[in-house]
Amino acid sequence: MAENRTMDEIHKGILKKFHTLCSVLGLTDDEKHAIVSSYGVDSSRDMDTHDLINVCAKLAEQANKKAGHGETDKLRKRVMASIGAYLRATGRESNATVIKGIACRASGYDDFNKIPKERLRNLYYAFNNKVKDARSVDNLAGAMETAALLQFADGSKKMLN
Repeated sequence: MAENRTMDEIHKGILKKFHTLCSVLGLTDDEKHAIVSSYGVDSSRDMDTHDLINVCAKLAEQANKKAGHGETDKLRKRVMASIGAYLRATGRESNATVIKGIACRASGYDDFNKIPKERLRNLYYAFNNKVKDARSVDNLAGAMETAALLQFADGSKKMLN
């Protein structure tokens, strides 16, 4: 009997989550009924626990997209990667704390997680451009150095002081 009580409690908790997610997404009663009826039942209480879990996962994913959390997390990771690439390109050591500190100083925010999406995009592109510029300058300097060495290698031209 104790197992049934536990399953009933789990079912009630997931049912509550289902209705909460429906409210967060602003679903109408007709939309909720359409979801429930697609599982061959008339009420969400009659849905199988596993079906409720699946529906809640899909609704939670939609709620996260609606809130923009997924996109913001991706942007944060991209910013960290671009700053890390910049630090590696300049020969400096990096770790998550250093990278977040640089992002905060560059954006003017005290907390990395409070940087808005627009600012994260700016940082991402700015540091990617810094890496590209550094590589271009290194390639150009290397090409100029090679040309200068080849020009004076045959001994026909003298180097000016």
